[in-house]
Amino acid sequence: MQWEAITWQRMAERLAGHLDNPENAPEQGSWQRVGIDGAPAAETGVLAGELADALRLRGRPSLVVPADGFLRPASLRFEFGRQDVDSYLGGWYDTAALWREVFGPTDPGGTGRVLPDLWDPVTDRATRSPYVELPPGGVLLVHGPLLLGHWFPFDLSVHIRLSAGALARRTEESARWTLPAFARYEADTDPVAGADVVVRADDPRHPAWTGLDAD
Repeated sequence: MQWEAITWQRMAERLAGHLDNPENAPEQGSWQRVGIDGAPAAETGVLAGELADALRLRGRPSLVVPADGFLRPASLRFEFGRQDVDSYLGGWYDTAALWREVFGPTDPGGTGRVLPDLWDPVTDRATRSPYVELPPGGVLLVHGPLLLGHWFPFDLSVHIRLSAGALARRTEESARWTLPAFARYEADTDPVAGADVVVRADDPRHPAWTGLDAD
């Protein structure tokens, strides 16, 4: 695997250019959907925000949707304990709601009315956020962990990878019980092989990536 040193901002500009390339542009009345996958320690929201800014400079509307806004209620997440790895892998995120409220509206012929979040894990209540109208031609940016194991219809997928050592160092003590879950995710789902773009971010100040196919 070939790695190219790059800044987050330049990476976002390159990704925006790829999405804006006429050869990759969505059909009339459609949307593009981008997934930025990575453990919480990978801070996927940083690249999502940079990419949204780069798209805005190109006149492309976008909407950033964090997967953490679609956590299931605590009664379901913690049904088998607060540190159950199987539950974290398969039961913490409301993937049905993501399909219904985020991906469905941006399917061909959809309405573009996207719910940006559904559940607040701090209050353990519905967020009651209003729907957001993403106009046709806009770009949906979904970011967060474990995204590449659900067949979500991404037009472009990015996996931000941390080595096992870097992941352990950068994961908060209270969340280190999730480390086996990410080891299983890497072994079973193989996001490095499945993603269109892979970013190595052991040192977030000096990322490197695999780049994009020639535009």
